[in-house]
Amino acid sequence: MQALAKFWQGIDHPAWVRFFVGLGGLVLAFTAALFSTVFRQQGNELATAISASVALLTAGFVGLYTVPYLAKRTALEGFREVVDYDITREGLAYLAATLIIGVAALNTNNNLLFIVVSAMLSAVLVSGVASALILRGLRLEITLPGRIFARQSMLARVTLHNRYRMASFSVAVVPPKEKRRKRFYWEKGVFGWPPKRPPHLQWFRVADLKLKSTEEKIASDAILRSTVYFPYITARGSAHADVELHFAKRGLYTQKDFGISTRFPFSFLRKTRKVPLQREIIVYPSVAETDELFQVLPMITGEFEAFQAGRGHDLYRIREHQPGDSARLVDWKATAKSQSLKVREFTREDERKLRIVFDNPAPGVLTDAEYEAAVELAASLAWHFADSQTQLAFVARGYSGSQNVIDFLRFLALVQPESGESVLRGLGDTPDYNILITSEPRGTVPTQLWASSYILFMQRSARK
Repeated sequence: MQALAKFWQGIDHPAWVRFFVGLGGLVLAFTAALFSTVFRQQGNELATAISASVALLTAGFVGLYTVPYLAKRTALEGFREVVDYDITREGLAYLAATLIIGVAALNTNNNLLFIVVSAMLSAVLVSGVASALILRGLRLEITLPGRIFARQSMLARVTLHNRYRMASFSVAVVPPKEKRRKRFYWEKGVFGWPPKRPPHLQWFRVADLKLKSTEEKIASDAILRSTVYFPYITARGSAHADVELHFAKRGLYTQKDFGISTRFPFSFLRKTRKVPLQREIIVYPSVAETDELFQVLPMITGEFEAFQAGRGHDLYRIREHQPGDSARLVDWKATAKSQSLKVREFTREDERKLRIVFDNPAPGVLTDAEYEAAVELAASLAWHFADSQTQLAFVARGYSGSQNVIDFLRFLALVQPESGESVLRGLGDTPDYNILITSEPRGTVPTQLWASSYILFMQRSARK
């Protein structure tokens, strides 16, 4: 039994389903063709037309539904290239016209109509060969931007190289198809008779099991989400186009394959070749200037400057007194000479040291919206102070990167709520000024951090 179960699990069920569908379709087409011959000999033109139409439609369905699918799964290397086929509205109209002319040719035995049908079918064959040659001669190259932030648009470059000595026409680079998965499950129910009556009027009711199905959409973190069209690519040449990338959320986005599609030359089929070209990009949190950032930034800047003022010892200059200057800085000799109030200004040594601490909360402490807002606020503050003459340091649970702001943004792009002890307990006594972003209650914040920190509590509006 175990061997049989392993054998059953190792079978490619979708391929076998399509094989038997194709086999049944060919048997049906052959039977319909025999009946069309019999009906024609009997002089029944309506039955002949119906039988011949069924034969042609069934054979066409098998050719489009089964043959390409099974060809992609053959062991021959030449057919292992994954190609998807989608019939267009033009192709349906063309096949319908071919069907009508083919039925007319069978009914009238007119050689001219048989020649027309042969020419129309040969056009389909020529279209398939031409589109296959175009797709096989193209090589795709995707160039992604170095860094990208959520909710900000950036440009990526899509380049197609034509390796053949003939030009390519009407080619598009397309995103992957939306994948859906059908799941079957058993559900407990009740079988009642008669079935259409209300439950209290049915003759009997017994427990029953019902087989139901649901279709689930498989989430896709695709990078390329729009079609990039190339009308013409020269022989042994290349063409490129810039496409706009826009991501609503932070995180890692990976795309394992891309598609090159064409409807050339007659637009009967849309043929898409999958290109195994893996690309990934890390989308940093948004650093846009939000209302919350505008609210807390002046207060942080003011406290930061007040915290680090007067730490130097070397005289920088003597200047006019300004409101807010300490009386200890007044230079009385210079004041007496100039008859106006003068103050001394000293150089500042190691004054602009700032440490941003992201105290990652445990799962369930914050809602998703609150958590994302806290991550974006930490990223925005880091990005803002990185542009100033400030020596930055970063602390977070699990962060082991350098003090480079890009490394910290990469950490914030992938961070998720994590259980563990708050990092506030392990902060050492340093001369840095701290910006603490935490979800801890106010009473649990260590006392020594209040004097040298600006604290942002995640659950409520930013205030100290």
